[in-house]
Amino acid sequence: MESLYNRNSNINSDKMTTFTAILHKEEDMYVAECPEVGTVSQGKTIDDVINDLKEATELYLEEFPLKEDRKTLMTTFEV
Repeated sequence: MESLYNRNSNINSDKMTTFTAILHKEEDMYVAECPEVGTVSQGKTIDDVINDLKEATELYLEEFPLKEDRKTLMTTFEV
């Protein structure tokens, strides 16, 4: 199945784009965030939250396509 993002994006329209999902659990729900785009979703299972985040990200990118290919850098820090 072709992604909605791939049909409407200005970058790499012939291939899938990989995004990051950061998950954490809040009481009885999982919360997921895509830091590259800023989309957030929630679900009762990890599969649910990932599927919802993917859908939210695809819908967001239909309206606001990324103009450039960006690389995500991840690090940790101590407080």
